[in-house]
Amino acid sequence: MTNASIGPDLLDAARGLQDDTIELRRSIHAEPEIGLQLPMTQKKIVDAITGLGLDITLGESTTSVVADLDSGKPGPTVLLRGDMDALPLQEDAEIDFASTIEGAMHACGHDTHVAMLVSAARLLADNKDEFSGKVRFMFQPGEEGYHGARYMIEEGVLDGVDRAFAIHVTSSFPNGMVATRRGPLLASADRFEIDVNGGGGHASAPHNCIDPIPAAAAMVGGFQTILTRDLDPNQSAVVTVAHIESGTTNNIIPASAFMEGTIRTFDEEVRSTVHDGIHRVSTSIAAAHRCSCNTNIIPGYPVTVNDAEQAELTATTTQQLLGVEGFEWFENPLFAAEDFSYVLNEVPGAMAMLGACPDDTNPIDAEPNHSNLVRFNESALYNGVGLYAAMAMAQ
Repeated sequence: MTNASIGPDLLDAARGLQDDTIELRRSIHAEPEIGLQLPMTQKKIVDAITGLGLDITLGESTTSVVADLDSGKPGPTVLLRGDMDALPLQEDAEIDFASTIEGAMHACGHDTHVAMLVSAARLLADNKDEFSGKVRFMFQPGEEGYHGARYMIEEGVLDGVDRAFAIHVTSSFPNGMVATRRGPLLASADRFEIDVNGGGGHASAPHNCIDPIPAAAAMVGGFQTILTRDLDPNQSAVVTVAHIESGTTNNIIPASAFMEGTIRTFDEEVRSTVHDGIHRVSTSIAAAHRCSCNTNIIPGYPVTVNDAEQAELTATTTQQLLGVEGFEWFENPLFAAEDFSYVLNEVPGAMAMLGACPDDTNPIDAEPNHSNLVRFNESALYNGVGLYAAMAMAQ
């Protein structure tokens, strides 16, 4: 493609790379890796982008890949990010290229992100006349709870960057559609762990014990009063207790109970209020049951906040590329979380969601991201390739 512009020609060029995009996606999908050290995935990326005229830098603390494309003309540096890691999950989807690694699966679509970004690099390398400045391709490990973006920022991935953009696929949105919003897009995600300590004994004589189980049970309901009584009704948050463990058998009152869960919010002040509430409620309820407790809140990813101007640029660029019908504004943010939030805390940018619902279902019924049965529609990938490239070209 020559003299590309943001529109049908660019999309046709992305479609022309579809076979390569799918081939790389399936190769990564079949050999998923978890965490910050992803040597097989890193090698596949480096092999795919070698020869494109990019300045490639490998991570020191992780297996990240940073690749710069210089147009040779003065202009902004635009960062495009694709995350690389999989989830600790056994794949049960019936596909020809299913995971060959026991207990690991690309259930969140990061394999598609890498493949789309590699093809966008090819597209932009062939069309350096169509943009000014530099494009930085950020291939990031450790998004799934390992804070991979933070490691890359510490190693300088944002040095000189003027704006940033990322795509995330979802099976629960119409195939090929792009959506985003101004301001908060995704939630913060913190984890809490609570040890409730009582006194064990025979289950036939609870009066001789200090039973931690009623205290733990009361905490589960008590945490919900934080949301309905501590927060303004116009504010929102989620507190979910996802794991409770106590006891060994039917006739022993245990000495302790353990619980853990997640806290999700869209506002840092709300986040702080919920943290304070978790500590207050757990301590007070434990005391009311003659127990003690240790409450630990482990900070996770911040709120993912799109810059308003960059969200508008995403909307305009998507509509130029896919037509007005190819874009939609999200009315409300989503309670999922992303460590692209670290990037957006430092430079103006935006994240957009790309629908990849399988043809044989509808978004409401599709297996969601993080399911052991999730499938992503590969026909959506060239829309993502085109959008990555278009966002680098957009002024």
